[in-house]
Amino acid sequence: MPSTPVTMLDRLLDPVVQCLSVETARQLVDLRADEEIQARVRDLAEKRNEATLSAEERAEYESYVMAASIVAILQAKARARLNLPS
Repeated sequence: MPSTPVTMLDRLLDPVVQCLSVETARQLVDLRADEEIQARVRDLAEKRNEATLSAEERAEYESYVMAASIVAILQAKARARLNLPS
């Protein structure tokens, strides 16, 4: 099966999660962006849906999406390490 960017990222992050203590894995599972970042992402997502993002805003939004993807993969791996349901 060919590798996709997501599967490659998933494989790259495996060693990171193996380094986590139980307490750190629990903290990672509970990690959430602060309100200011959440509000900014909502604003950018709305502008994206309306097709009114500037090039700079598009790059910013894509950065948030990539960061959220990385955190989500790490959180899923931390849940698995702790044997928690998804």
